[in-house]
Amino acid sequence: MPMPQPEFIRPFPALTPAQRYHLDVFGYVIVPNALTPDEVTAMTEALQNLKQELLATPNPSEATVRGAFFAINAPHHHYIGTISRAHSAITDYATHPKIVGMAEELIGGKAHIVEVNAHINTKAPEWDMGEDGLPRFGFHRGMPPGEGNHIKNGLFHSSFVKVLTNLTDIGPDDGGTVVIAGSHKVDAEDDAAIIAAAYEDRSLIHQVVAPAGSSLLFTESLLHATGQITSDRERIIIICGYNTSYFPWLLMDSPNPEHTLDPEFVARIPAALKHLFVSQGYIQREPRYRKLSDPVDDRPVEKIEWQ
Repeated sequence: MPMPQPEFIRPFPALTPAQRYHLDVFGYVIVPNALTPDEVTAMTEALQNLKQELLATPNPSEATVRGAFFAINAPHHHYIGTISRAHSAITDYATHPKIVGMAEELIGGKAHIVEVNAHINTKAPEWDMGEDGLPRFGFHRGMPPGEGNHIKNGLFHSSFVKVLTNLTDIGPDDGGTVVIAGSHKVDAEDDAAIIAAAYEDRSLIHQVVAPAGSSLLFTESLLHATGQITSDRERIIIICGYNTSYFPWLLMDSPNPEHTLDPEFVARIPAALKHLFVSQGYIQREPRYRKLSDPVDDRPVEKIEWQ
């Protein structure tokens, strides 16, 4: 008789009422200490080793190691893309019940992995500065307001969300992610108008300052960018993008090799987690909605073991 398969239990609601309100008003929320120190250590070691593996290849800028590659390969900045299957600690992050639960709360339904990548960077040799002597940022967003967003129970939901976790302590000088608060709901004539308003009143620009293991949850309709590192410390972050399972992305037969999952990897995915990686068919949304007053689900969560 086959062994019963474990159920993928993730917290819901994943946020306290105060955190959920902050998310709706500003388009983001920081959840301190979302990961344990042991999880932070394991992922940090995995990313540093992966970086060294890529650097040790004959042509690091063109190399691939277990699907991962350098999207940016510069002395002060290593951006490593498609890392979901590069190391078990990284895969554990993308499928972590707490991280997935946070994403599903903002999505308003079942999540599907879009991307997993990481940034390891230090102080840049130069920085774009405005005429006022203050830094300019590369603000961008992956989805305009009004497209893929909806309201349920009075709360904002998005079909494309990110959970970004800093694996190093991020102080005011360590280049934490910056966002333009509330821009997730502002459909101006163009993004430049919103960015200009934020530079005029910099109180609209919020920056992540948080201890290692903290997670930034935000909608991709929020204008965001990398902050400026002025300290001598290294910044390490890991990012997982999720979308609604209406729109699966990572497919075994994708024409783009960066988005292809090899059959050997797919065979090792536990059944309860397969929906996070592989399309499960047409319209498998499984909505999940909370009310603002609903208390956070703070039960201990357990990760599902991989083969």
